[in-house]
Amino acid sequence: MRPFKFSTTADSNEVSKILIANPHARLLGGGTNLLDLMKEDVERPTELVEVGNIDVMKIVSPASATGSVVIPAVEKNARTANDPAIRENFPMLSQAILSGASAQIRNMATNGGNLNQRTRCTYFYDVAMPCNKREPGSGCGAMKGLNRMHAIFGWSDKCVAVHPSDMCVALAALDAVVKVQGANGKQRSIPFTAYHRLPGDQPQKDNTLQPGELITAIEIPRNNFAENSYYLKVRDRASYAFALISVAAAMELKNNKIVRVSIAMGGVAHKPWRASVAEKYLLHKEATEANFKIAAANEMKLAKPLEHNLYKVELGRKALVRALMQAANGGKTI
Repeated sequence: MRPFKFSTTADSNEVSKILIANPHARLLGGGTNLLDLMKEDVERPTELVEVGNIDVMKIVSPASATGSVVIPAVEKNARTANDPAIRENFPMLSQAILSGASAQIRNMATNGGNLNQRTRCTYFYDVAMPCNKREPGSGCGAMKGLNRMHAIFGWSDKCVAVHPSDMCVALAALDAVVKVQGANGKQRSIPFTAYHRLPGDQPQKDNTLQPGELITAIEIPRNNFAENSYYLKVRDRASYAFALISVAAAMELKNNKIVRVSIAMGGVAHKPWRASVAEKYLLHKEATEANFKIAAANEMKLAKPLEHNLYKVELGRKALVRALMQAANGGKTI
């Protein structure tokens, strides 16, 4: 463990100033990812800023005017998943959070930290291996290495890592908005699909935050998905494992016709992947298995598998169909 300075403050403006003054400073929420990275010598911050006392507030229940829910960045994953407003209005988000990690980690991990967690690519964690995300310009060990867990969408020759979050997949499907604050209290809103980045030529950049910015909250707009949504996670073992493929599927039905649909996938790209091709096909069609199969096949045609993850194409197709079927069936097991 390398030496570092520990700072704590309840002033979000002060946090921004610290981040701008010290590019090697990192925010410490629950520490469920950052401390692991420090112990593996992947992250080497010279200062940790504890943020647990910043912008503390309870989850805001749906307002009569907008119906949106706001969850604070410093709230714990477990409390978010079990909040009545989330369970009632956005059950898919609760399912996604509860499918991730362990109860102990969910009790510590924060919502903001979940969005900003780093990839679990083994080449990223192994400092003896080349990794452009960890050390830009060193190469991508996974490109020609063991890439069974890696991306099939949106990757570049610089990086084929995937984003590990379950929560983020559901938030992407729910069209969430990330609220951030920068220097001098300047605030802005980032659509969730624009928050995380594809690797391109700069895989070391996971998101679109600017220097000094920190997440203050996540807003989920009102929708009519509660009755017909489902989060499916396919993994090597029943629990405590990252997704090989995950699907957040939500739709609004009228007389079994799809009037609105939103689908996101995890375990397939550097960011939560919106299945826009499948969504476009399904809109205004009947919610039938036949239509789900066509939509899934159309989406997976865009996949570009690597040497060891060709299986993800077929697995992704089947996962899309199953998630859509269960969503259409009110989230019940088919």
